[in-house]
Amino acid sequence: MKVLLSIKPEHAENILAGTKRFEFRKAIFKNPNVKTVVIYATKPVGMVIGEFEVEHILSDRPSRIWAETGPFAGISRAFFREYFSGRHMAHAIGVRNATRYPEPQSLRAILQHGIAPQSFCYVT
Repeated sequence: MKVLLSIKPEHAENILAGTKRFEFRKAIFKNPNVKTVVIYATKPVGMVIGEFEVEHILSDRPSRIWAETGPFAGISRAFFREYFSGRHMAHAIGVRNATRYPEPQSLRAILQHGIAPQSFCYVT
């Protein structure tokens, strides 16, 4: 099972470069069978550019998630705090085997309706 995540281009590039080993989310998919994340780099890129395997998912208070992931977050602590401001739960998706597609794909190649998900959507 795969999910497609909308990720800002700079974060998507850092994931593919191996410098961002966790993708942080306020909401997480419920299906435990998800093994792969397909990366949709949001505008101005607007393309599906790669994927990675889900190593594991951590869910806890933001302060605990940062304590466990901070050195491998690929983002600043200030950015992390702002993103999770007012939240009691944070999710961190561990990245394994990130792969860039040889050619970026249009969103329509992955989703028939071609509309980027706000957070994520399941794909086959």
